[in-house]
Amino acid sequence: MPSLSDWKVPPSAQPKPEDYGYDLERALSCVVGLHATVPADAFTADTLGTERAGNGVFIGGNGLILTIGYLITEADTIWITVGDGRSVPGHVLGYDQETGFGLVQALAKLDVPSLQIGDSAAASIGERVVVGGFGGRHRSVAARIVARQEFAGNWEYVLDEAIFTAPAHPNWGGTALIGPGGDLLGIGSLQLQHSVEKGQAQNINMMVPIDLLKPIVDDLLKFGRRNSPPRPWLGLYATEVENRLVIVGLADRGPAKKADLRTGDIVLSVAGKDVRDLASFFRRIWSQGQAGVEVPISVYRDGETLDMRIKSSERNRFLKGPSLH
Repeated sequence: MPSLSDWKVPPSAQPKPEDYGYDLERALSCVVGLHATVPADAFTADTLGTERAGNGVFIGGNGLILTIGYLITEADTIWITVGDGRSVPGHVLGYDQETGFGLVQALAKLDVPSLQIGDSAAASIGERVVVGGFGGRHRSVAARIVARQEFAGNWEYVLDEAIFTAPAHPNWGGTALIGPGGDLLGIGSLQLQHSVEKGQAQNINMMVPIDLLKPIVDDLLKFGRRNSPPRPWLGLYATEVENRLVIVGLADRGPAKKADLRTGDIVLSVAGKDVRDLASFFRRIWSQGQAGVEVPISVYRDGETLDMRIKSSERNRFLKGPSLH
């Protein structure tokens, strides 16, 4: 069971109730702490760890909690902590690889309010928001939306339009992005650096927009995943270096490693089409069909161009899935 730390957001960055047209304390009371343990032999244990802690937000009166999926992927134990210090067990209902959302069910009745689902498409740059963490105002950040744009993660992940906020929340995973109406606009996923004036960098948070949950929430509740053909997954990590795509990591037992793709390979094309950025690379892979399809890739290695065919797989097949009741 998790113990609560004493850290606080600096007072100058904390939200003040008088600055918002809704009950800030009530909205923040919907945010809970999550602590997950993952088996040491889990596929994600090496990359994400076996002890994971972050935040979640109640979105349903029946104890339904929305969080970011990496906190609970392959978890065999979940503890949920609420504002009065009580901790109760939880159960992983499902997670979605395409958006990154995860759902948890509290296994005990908790008298905690739910945060209303908002309309993230209506949120505009410059909007005043609160990034709510577990622990109330002292662990939440008064922020603004600083960008809405495409985001590509090196683990075969793309959002058409992510929401970015600043200043950054120091414990961002699963935080609640609370809009001007006191509703939920997104869930915290990452901390990134953003270039600002005079070459300086600013820490910002990437938020997964809540609108992406609406078409899939029923599937996650029924099946633990979206009910559609899974995308092809190659099990690789890539990054952009000087207008080139470089393989920087390979998942153990993954399709790319089995096909002898190697760290340091420079990706030239997928199915005959040049790719120079992460988003176009991953989208080109996905456009070849569903999981299991062979993906033709050309890479440059040691002065040679190599044409490879990688038989894709489904990412979820490598993971310890939630046991559905």
